Amino acid sequence: MLEHKHEKLAPRSVFIKRLAGSFGIICVLLFIALLIGVSGYHWIAGLGWVDSILEASMILGGMGPVNPLTKTSAKLFASAYALFSGVVFIGLMGILLTPIVHRILHKFHVEATKNG
Repeated sequence: MLEHKHEKLAPRSVFIKRLAGSFGIICVLLFIALLIGVSGYHWIAGLGWVDSILEASMILGGMGPVNPLTKTSAKLFASAYALFSGVVFIGLMGILLTPIVHRILHKFHVEATKNG
């Protein structure tokens, strides 16, 4: 849990642990999102495993599709996965930036309390 605004700023080691924990959560969620995409591209679009990994990685990374999709079901999956990937990206950035933004805002509050 993060410290309250009236508490002292957490030591750097605690901050690093929080950042590492956030990064660990991001890695797990990213793996799950990639697994969803790889599975969909393999079983719905009929792509091979390597092409499925490439396609899912490119969409999840925001780069766009690589292989042309011919089946309607594959196009619908790709559309849904692209929207899902955008939401995942926003969520993951929130998880990563939470300890950083909290520390910055907490530090400003501690300094304002000392000076005011």
